[in-house]
Amino acid sequence: MDYLTTNKIAWDARTRVHLTSDFYDVEGFLSGNTSLTEIELSELAVAGKSLLHLQCHFGLDTLSWARMGAKVIGVDLSEVAIAEARKLAQQAQLSAEFICSDVYSVVGKIEPQDIVFTSYGAIVWLPDLMLWAQTIVACLKPGGQFYMAEFHPAQQLFDGYSYFNRGEPDIEQEGTYTENAGDEQQTLMCWSHSLSEVINALLQAGLELAFFHEFAFSPYNCFAGLEAQADGRYVLTHQGQHVPLVYSISARKPA
Repeated sequence: MDYLTTNKIAWDARTRVHLTSDFYDVEGFLSGNTSLTEIELSELAVAGKSLLHLQCHFGLDTLSWARMGAKVIGVDLSEVAIAEARKLAQQAQLSAEFICSDVYSVVGKIEPQDIVFTSYGAIVWLPDLMLWAQTIVACLKPGGQFYMAEFHPAQQLFDGYSYFNRGEPDIEQEGTYTENAGDEQQTLMCWSHSLSEVINALLQAGLELAFFHEFAFSPYNCFAGLEAQADGRYVLTHQGQHVPLVYSISARKPA
């Protein structure tokens, strides 16, 4: 089974559902709201910089960075998502470039950027993190910054997935995570990636780690068992203790 074709079909279908979901709130974005969360907003400065967003879905985060003064390029596997991202850019009157490509094929399609960004539920769709990290380095200018905010792999244990990469993908039939998902299901292929696998891939590719942070909350209500907090965060507890739900990494390419 070809994971790129399988996942592309799934994300084409998911995009159509996501566009009308409250979870993504396209109407709110077009009225001026940001789709970015408190984590990346507090940790990443983009004004006046060029930014490549890998696995951008239909572009809400990419365009939110554009609103904050970045010159943005979004890349995604799904042709449907990229087409919708271009429409959104026009509707929002924002300058952005969107390219339909899988992550591993993007090198050579763009000029090196000041920032490479990725976030929330992205890397589980990638089988090879060494190639991912090498791609990031190739897409950065000397001195450029890589930043990611991602769901913590410890949470995957509560959903029955491995913490560690087992080599072979998990192949499942499941619906999407938005409230309007309905009964439609897609075939999906994904891989678990431990924290050590992520960090070591980035280091071995030549990036220099600036910080690594862990968070005891999720900005999204997208896992079973999450409890809503008054501040808009969502938490998960196990035997009375908070489970780590998000981590962030900033790293730089040597000048």
